[in-house]
Amino acid sequence: MSLSNGRHYLAIPGPSVMPDRVLQAMHRAAPNIYRGALVDMVAGIVPDLKTVAQTKHHVAMYICNGHGAWEAALVNTLSRGDKVLVLATGRFGIGWGEMARDLGADCEVLDFGMHADIDMARVTEALAADTEHRIKAVLAVQVDTATSVKNNIMGLRGVLDTAGHPALLFSDNIACLGCDEFHMDAWGVDVMVTGSQKGLMTPPGMAFVYFNAKADAARERANMVTPYWDWRPRIDPEYFYRYFCGTAPTHHLYGLRTSLDMIVHEEGLPQVWRRHSVLAEAIWSALEVWGQAGPVRPNVAERDKRSHAVTLVNFGPGNGLRLREWMEANYGVTLGVPLDGLEAPDDYLRIGHMGHVNAHMVLGVLAGLQAGMAALQIPHGPTGLEAAMKVVAEAG
Repeated sequence: MSLSNGRHYLAIPGPSVMPDRVLQAMHRAAPNIYRGALVDMVAGIVPDLKTVAQTKHHVAMYICNGHGAWEAALVNTLSRGDKVLVLATGRFGIGWGEMARDLGADCEVLDFGMHADIDMARVTEALAADTEHRIKAVLAVQVDTATSVKNNIMGLRGVLDTAGHPALLFSDNIACLGCDEFHMDAWGVDVMVTGSQKGLMTPPGMAFVYFNAKADAARERANMVTPYWDWRPRIDPEYFYRYFCGTAPTHHLYGLRTSLDMIVHEEGLPQVWRRHSVLAEAIWSALEVWGQAGPVRPNVAERDKRSHAVTLVNFGPGNGLRLREWMEANYGVTLGVPLDGLEAPDDYLRIGHMGHVNAHMVLGVLAGLQAGMAALQIPHGPTGLEAAMKVVAEAG
């Protein structure tokens, strides 16, 4: 017998759970894309997107996924042969560097592995060695979805400033914008990329590239840019059609408008960050108690280096796969699969806790995992769920 019938919960790290309000906002006839209500609505979306990133600078909207945002950020700022320093803490850091290389950049990769954050001392050494300032951009991922490692982007800006290095600082926030705290302007980020399908609670299909005046100045010499990816028509269009280099993603925009209402104007961004922080701490508390009498280990040892949006967990030999299969078949919850680069991937699973997620959803996942470990006879500390409940109770 399965207890999974009923409303299924997709607890993967993106696409995240879409609020019913967002889906309902999208369920309408196609609008006029040249004038009227849609055009007026998009004019209001732009400042709210800037609020979520804590910036007064530019944001360009694209019809694509996060990989498209990667490419847009690169081609608007680099020329073929430019050197790029890639700081990798998981699969997506590596992937962004591979894209830069395929576009013609000369990439130097500092790979910090699948369990650790960026080592600022190694970055300092790489910048010091670049006496001719050949490095034009430093690519970092605030949260790599593959590992759940959270990097210190503000600290990275400090390293660049101390070195007196002029390279642009890029931050990939696809996994974590609207979940983990981020301040683009205060942290000195020149280019930031994100997507619609995680913290922004809108279906996959839109991506956003934020950039400041320093990054836009690099656009003057960049020789990779193509008409579709050019960000300039998208930030100051002569007419609405040029915002998207063609037909607008009309129904995504209706959904995005609703999600931004929920984040910026209703709950408020500081409370959104706080909610994600408490729910992440509940998950970590359960994992740490389970690990006292079993093989359960968060992928990242130090709490301050873990994301508030996604958690990668090692449940012991083969147990990640067993638990994922048990949860889907018997409990009605789908958890995230491990991605490339992990040793013994069947030991791991990923818990997505981003966007439209609350206490009963997170506690429900944890209860299922504890039940699954009991059913599969995986050793664990028996009071992990109680530890998570205590975090929720004390946060109230």
